[in-house]
Amino acid sequence: MENLDIAKFGGTSVGNFDAMTSSYKVVVGNKNSRIVVISACSGVTNLLVELANGTTDEKIDEIIEKLRDIHEQIIIHLENQHELRNYIEGHLKEIKEQAKVAQKSTNDQLTDSIVSHGELMSSFLFVALFKHYGTDAQWFDVRTVMRTDSKFSCAKPVCDEIKVLAHDKLLPLINDKTIIITQGFIGSNTMGETTTLGRGGSDYTAALLGEALDVATISIWTDVAGVYTTDPRVVKAAKPIAELSYVEAAEMANFGAKVLHPSTMIPAVRKNIPIFVGSSKEPEKGGTWVRPEPQSQPHFRALALRKNQTLIVLSSPVMVGATGFLANVFSVFAKYNHSIDLVSTSEISIAITLDAGTTTSGKHEISEAMLNELRQFCHVKVETGLPLIAIIGNKMSENAGVITKAFDAINKFSVRMICYGASRHNLCFLLKDGDTTEALNALHQALLED
Repeated sequence: MENLDIAKFGGTSVGNFDAMTSSYKVVVGNKNSRIVVISACSGVTNLLVELANGTTDEKIDEIIEKLRDIHEQIIIHLENQHELRNYIEGHLKEIKEQAKVAQKSTNDQLTDSIVSHGELMSSFLFVALFKHYGTDAQWFDVRTVMRTDSKFSCAKPVCDEIKVLAHDKLLPLINDKTIIITQGFIGSNTMGETTTLGRGGSDYTAALLGEALDVATISIWTDVAGVYTTDPRVVKAAKPIAELSYVEAAEMANFGAKVLHPSTMIPAVRKNIPIFVGSSKEPEKGGTWVRPEPQSQPHFRALALRKNQTLIVLSSPVMVGATGFLANVFSVFAKYNHSIDLVSTSEISIAITLDAGTTTSGKHEISEAMLNELRQFCHVKVETGLPLIAIIGNKMSENAGVITKAFDAINKFSVRMICYGASRHNLCFLLKDGDTTEALNALHQALLED
């Protein structure tokens, strides 16, 4: 289908009946939106993660009741309520059984299986809502095409297989009369076991399907009218951005901007697909277009905040003039399946950050075995829960005095780590916990406000 658009709706856009209705109007308002990818209803994934982490019988019953109520508040507005309740109750029964297993022992595979119920339930109700308004819609299990590896909690897509499966199973269903509604965030490995793409992975799902089907556009619908210069909940003076480059958007997503998943840009860049970000509740306000080359490329475009960072400082006098020290360090992290984020070095030490926010569980399990292996050749210090602020822009290193403005803005804050130079598009500060809001406001005022 020419000019095909894939529309993705986040949790707040399908959080209740009114939100779903607004999202429905967005879909039917664009004749090119024939595939819809949705997240779990707002708050559901967090509840499911709590169950997956193991909790008491009393808490399990309390959470199951909350999940039932969230979906019941949608069902009461729809037809075929008996069928819908039976579907939800089937999932709640399975969730409770899996939560009982998690009480004894939990793991990433079990977590993925538990949290996947959120998207499966919300998408089923969204199909019912379309039919309620007289629009033909078809439910589609994305796990039949979203092939991944078996790295549970943050699985990697197998793009060649996704393309073949999408053309075989999904493309024949697309027409100008029926809306295909499917799930974000979840996939399956070759054995049919459910996997997840990491928190916020519904954007990534839409981009991967868009690449596989070579769509014209990808629309990301959320609760804000586009991408802002920073989080408007933290900085009241934050402003919407009309357009971003792929690189700017990728940097923002990677460093914590919640509007886009960090990996969303990769499939879009490979196929040169423009991405639109807008508000499902206020689509008339417009939004942000993400394109290869926007008209303006300012030195400072935005600020991104990423919380819950782990800082690991490794030090040893043998680093001086030695060869192979960094290779040894990186090989240990690779052995224990940790992706290193930021790196800063001195003559006798190396500082490394790990980001816990990309995993479904929201945790970084740093094993004592890994730390002990590192201790065999260096001293190890670990700090957790640190915030990171990234300044996103263009050609910051190519003009004198540009970076000075940033340093002047945070001169009263304690900075644990600075990362700069590897990219012309970002400058990162790792701060002490507690300085986040004030530092973000100070930087925004100095760099992004007229």
